[in-house]
Amino acid sequence: MKKNRTCGCFIFELIVGICIVFTLFQPALAVRPLKERTRSWGDEWFFIKKDESDVGTYSPWNITGTYKGTWNFRDSNNSSHWFPDFGKSNGVSVLELVSTPTKITGVHYVQGVIIFHDVVDNDRDTGAAQMRVEGVYIWPFRQLRMVVNRLFSSNFRQDTLGVFSSQVFQESPRDKMWKKKNSPSFDMEKRCNLEIAAQIARVSPNQYDEDHELYQLEGLIESPSGEDDGECFSPIVVNATSVNVEVYYNKAVNYTLMVTFISFLQVLLLIRQMEHSNTQLGAAKISILMIGQQAIMDAYLCLLHLTAGILVESLFNAFATAAFFKFVVFSIFEMRYLLAIWKANRPASNGEGWETMRRELSVLYSRFYGILLGGILIMYEFHSYLRPILFVMYSFWIPQIVTNVIRDSRKPLHPHYILGMTATRLAIPLYVFGCPNNFMRIDHDQTWCICVAIFMGLQATMLLLQHYLGSRWFIPRQILPEKYSYYRGFDHNTCHSTDCVICMTTIDLPQRSNDCMVTPCDHFFHSGCLQRWMDIKMECPTCRRPLPAA
Repeated sequence: MKKNRTCGCFIFELIVGICIVFTLFQPALAVRPLKERTRSWGDEWFFIKKDESDVGTYSPWNITGTYKGTWNFRDSNNSSHWFPDFGKSNGVSVLELVSTPTKITGVHYVQGVIIFHDVVDNDRDTGAAQMRVEGVYIWPFRQLRMVVNRLFSSNFRQDTLGVFSSQVFQESPRDKMWKKKNSPSFDMEKRCNLEIAAQIARVSPNQYDEDHELYQLEGLIESPSGEDDGECFSPIVVNATSVNVEVYYNKAVNYTLMVTFISFLQVLLLIRQMEHSNTQLGAAKISILMIGQQAIMDAYLCLLHLTAGILVESLFNAFATAAFFKFVVFSIFEMRYLLAIWKANRPASNGEGWETMRRELSVLYSRFYGILLGGILIMYEFHSYLRPILFVMYSFWIPQIVTNVIRDSRKPLHPHYILGMTATRLAIPLYVFGCPNNFMRIDHDQTWCICVAIFMGLQATMLLLQHYLGSRWFIPRQILPEKYSYYRGFDHNTCHSTDCVICMTTIDLPQRSNDCMVTPCDHFFHSGCLQRWMDIKMECPTCRRPLPAA
C-alpha cells in the first residue's frame, strides 16, 4: 500500500514537472528569431497558416506605420499632369500606410498617403504634394505594389488585389493586358495612372532604436506608358525608413515633463521677484515691456502645446498638462505682475475711483491681447523667418537694461530671477533646434543655438553688472547728467543736533556727519533710514517733496 502511494506521488510529480517545463519552454519559443522557425519564405509560405491578425506594426507581415525618408527625380524633367511643376529635384517624403490581411494567405491590402515636402523652391512656401495610394503587399517576397487612388471605385480594392497579385506571380503579358483592359480602372489608367513598386527590407536598428526592428522602403513612382501617349509623370525614387512610434511618444512625454518642470521653476522665480519688488517704488522700477514680452512668449507656448495635444490624441494628457502650467505662468503670475507694474507707474489714478481703474485695466488687457493676436498673424505670414523672429523675442532683457539706464534704478531685479529666467527660457529653443534627435524631427541648427545662448548670456551679464556696479556703470561720466549727492557738505557751525523723523532718534551732526544724508529740501536723516525709505517712496518723509534718484 505504501509502495503504491510512493508510485502515485512520483507520477504526480512527473506530470507537474512536465507541465512546468512546457510552460517555461513556450514563452522561450515565442521570442526565438523568425529565421529559426522557418527555413525559407519562398518555400513554406503556401503551407504555413500565419495568424496575421495578431501581428503588430513594422513586422514582416504587417507594414502599418509611418515611414520617413527622401524623394528625388530620376531625370531632370520635373513635371506632372496632376500636380504643379516641382520646383526642386529632391526633398523629404513621409508615408502613412495601413496594412490589413486579406483572404489570400500572404497578401495584405494597403492604403495610405504619401506626402512630398519641399516641392516648391521658395523660401516663403513650404509647399507639399500629397497622394492617396492603394495596393497590395506580398509579404513572402517583401513586394509592395500600389497605384495613386484619386478616383474611387466601389470594386477598387478587389481589382487592385487581382492586378498586383498577378504581377507578382508573373502572369503572361497577354493575360495581364486582357485583365487590364477589362478592369474598371482602365479608364483611370489612360488618364495618367501612377504606379508604385517598392521593396521592403529589414535594416539594423540604430543606437536610439536598440529594441525596435526598422524596415527600409525603397521604391519607384512612375506612370507606365500607354498605347498612344508616353509617360506623363517623371519617375520619382522614394527611400524611407520606418519610424519607431514608441520612441517618438517617449520623447514627447519627456519633453512635456521638461516643460512642466521649467514652468514650475518659473513660478517660483516670479514669486521671488514679486517679493523683491513688493513696494510701489520697487514695481515702478520694472520694465513693463520686459514682463509683457515674457507673458506673450508663455501664451504662445500654451497655445502650441494645447494644439499639439489636440492633434495627437494619444499624447493629449501630456501636452495638456504642459499647456496648463504655461497658462498658469502667464495668466496668473505674469499678468498679476503686469497689473502691479501698471498701477505703480500711474500712482495718480489709484485714488480716482473704480471707473478710472476699470478703464486703465481695459487699456492694459486690450494692448496685451492685441499684441498677442498681432504676433500670431505676423508669425503666420512670415513663418519662413521663424528663427529670426524667435531671436528678436529672446531679447526681452533689453527693455529692462534701457529702463535701468534711463531711470537710474537701484537693483530692480533679483539676481536669482535673472539667472533662473535666462536658463529656463533657453531650455525649449535649445531642445527644439539643438537636439539632433528631438521628437519634432526638426533639423538642428548649432550655429543658431550658439548665437541665442551668447545673446541671452550677454543680456543677463549686463543686468548683473548693473545690479552690483550701478545701472550706468558703462556710460562715461562726462555725458551723464549731474547727479544730486545726498552726502553734500553743510555748515556744521550753523547746524545743531536734530532728530531723524524716520527712526525718531537724534542725529549728532558735528560728530557723525558720514552717517547723515541731506535731502534737496535741507532735511537730515540717517543714511540707512533714508535708503530704506527711498526703497518704498521717493519723497521726503518730512515735507513730501519728490526726491531725486540716489
